Formats: sequence, structure tokens, C-alpha cells
Amino acid sequence: MAGLESASVGIWVSAGGRHERLEQNGIAHFLEHMAFKGTKRRSALQIAEAIEDVGGYINAYTSREVTAYYARVLKADVPLALDVIGDIVMNPVFDPKEIEIERGVILQEIGQARDTPDDVIFDWLQEESYHDQPLGRTILGPEERVKAFSKADLSGFVSEHYGPEQMILSAAGAVDHDVLVRLAEAAFGHLTRGHSTAASKAKFTGGEVRQTKKLEQAHFALAFESPGYRDDDIYTAQIYSSVLGGGMSSRLFQEVREARGLCYTIFAQTGAYADTGVTTIYAGTSGEQVAELATITIDEMKRAATDMTPEEVARARAQMKAGMLMGLESPSNRAERLARLVQIWDKVPPLSDTIARIDAVTSERLLTFAEQMASTAPAALALYGPIEGAPTLAALQERRAA
Repeated sequence: MAGLESASVGIWVSAGGRHERLEQNGIAHFLEHMAFKGTKRRSALQIAEAIEDVGGYINAYTSREVTAYYARVLKADVPLALDVIGDIVMNPVFDPKEIEIERGVILQEIGQARDTPDDVIFDWLQEESYHDQPLGRTILGPEERVKAFSKADLSGFVSEHYGPEQMILSAAGAVDHDVLVRLAEAAFGHLTRGHSTAASKAKFTGGEVRQTKKLEQAHFALAFESPGYRDDDIYTAQIYSSVLGGGMSSRLFQEVREARGLCYTIFAQTGAYADTGVTTIYAGTSGEQVAELATITIDEMKRAATDMTPEEVARARAQMKAGMLMGLESPSNRAERLARLVQIWDKVPPLSDTIARIDAVTSERLLTFAEQMASTAPAALALYGPIEGAPTLAALQERRAA
């Protein structure tokens, strides 16, 4: 990326929550934490100091399909960043004392998530959407499993899922490709190819979970089965969710918040996995108004299936393209995009191809998709807080069918 003085470099590993067996639930995230707790060459403090001494930033995250380790540094420090990241990914020591310390940290993280209603409700919604499947389990894992993980468990997960065929090295910004390749050969060339363990195929099941609790707001979340990221209709789904609830001009925002004042936050978004996807609608409102909000949401979905305008479609399409292009001005976003594209397609399709696919979504296709979402797409519902008067999923399904 010409003109930049910094770079983002990282390793994306195809080992997330959905790659865990039931007894391993939470271990991918635990492993991400332990990567920073010491290697054969560096202590935990030395890992942090190595990057922060040069003014850089290092972090990691675990999702349901990937664990990423990345750093942002000035261009002269790219070799250092790659050396540190390679070290924490390939050489963790899993010191038993550090395991116990980090176990406590993760248990605190689980407790914090439980105290955050909009974290809780999305975990519940995911579980209802993919019942009794790895994709439906929480990334943090249950307390009882986190309390039991041992050094052998962590080492075993690394052996299963951290082979070179499951890792992608991605960098963007002030980087020289040829130099990066030489550095990668030196750092990773000794690794031997093993076998890749495929995640089990996901099936959207749908369902309902509701828990009454004394909170200020009733939290309402709906999920509908949508295309996976290898399906051309992923762009249809993303444009649809933008029209429905993607911004201040969206239908849900204008009707539910601006016209009726029923909430502060309401949005719709589409997420995708390798073989499935979810379009989600979320809002927070008072217990007295949650029933009205829920029924209006279904009504707006039905209305979108009949009178979505070309102007709305054009606006959503422009927002989607602008968001993508603006994001590519960040080296961190660009490095992540490159890694995910290689993970999905085993190549990086030209940006012009992606834009062409977005532009190819017609109003007619969107109306057809909107009709499916409003009437027949499998659904899941999660409710949390003062939700005594909230409708059931069955009641909302009847309204969809009416």
C-alpha cells in the first residue's frame, strides 16, 4: 500500500469454535490466550515488550471459524513482528502456572460476558440457530470445561489444528512481498504438512430461548437462515439486511425508532460461514413495548417483500461498496480480508469481481429473497429481560404466514 509507513502482519489459523469437539468447547479461545503467556524463546513480558518497544501493537481473536494472531508495526519492524507472531503460534510452552493464571482471566471474561445482556442474547441466538452443533456453541466455552483444560489438552488441539496447511500468513501496508516470502520460508519452512480436519457440516435448526430477568431493557433478537459465504446470494442477503436495518435510513430504524420511538438501538445484519449464514435483527426496548416492536419488525419484513424500491437497493449497494473500499484503506482490514479470501477461495479474487457481484444483484432478486425471509426462511428467537409480554416464536411465525 504505497505511501504508508506501517504494516499489519498476522497468521490466520483455520481453527475456531466450530472445529472443537464437545469436550473441547472453549479450547481454541483458551489457546489464543496462552499464546501470549510465554514461548521457548520469550516470556510473556518479553512478548509484549518486543512489539511495544518499537511502538507497535499485537493482539489476537478467536471466532467460530478462525483464530488470528496479528501485529501492527512500522515498516522497518515487519521482520520483528513476523518473528514474534511465528514464535507465539509455533512455540508456546504452556507453563502450568501460566495456565492457571490465564484460566482465572478467562473465567472473569465469561463472567463479564454474562453481565452484558447483548453478549448473552447473541450466544443464545447462535445456540438456538444451530442446536447441538459445534457452530452453535459459545466461543468462550462453559465454565466447567475451562476449569478442566490441561496442558495436554492445549497441546493436543495444536497438534490437530495448527499444521501449515491450516495457516495463512497475510500482510498489508508497507511490506515487500519478496522479502516477506523469504522471512516466511525462514520462519516456517521447517514445518511438515499433516492433515486438515474438516469441520462438521452445519444445519440451521431454529428454535426459541427466553429468560425473564429484572433489567432496564427487554433484549429481542431474531435470526433467519441465510446463504454461506461461497453462495452468490450472500451479496443479496447483505444488501437486503442493509435495506432492512443497516443504517439510519433503513426501514427498521425509520419505522421503529424514528416514527414510533420504541427503541434506541435496532439493526439488521448478515453474517456468513463456510456452509451457512444468518441474518440477524436485534433491538432493545422496554418490557411494555417489546410485543409491539416484535410485531412491527415482522410487518416491516413483509412490507419489504412487496415494495422495496430501486432507490433503497441502490443506497444499500452503495453503502456496501463504500464500506468495503473504505475499509481497504486500513492495512489491518486489508490483511484480514486477504487472509479470509484465501481461506474461502484459496486465492484472492480481484476487487473488481466482488464489486461486479454486488452490482449484479437485481431488485427482482432482492424482492424474491425478501419474500423468503419474511415467510419461509427458518427462524430462531432469543429474548432476555422483562419479556413477559413478548410474543413466542410460534406467534411470530403465524404473523409471517398471515
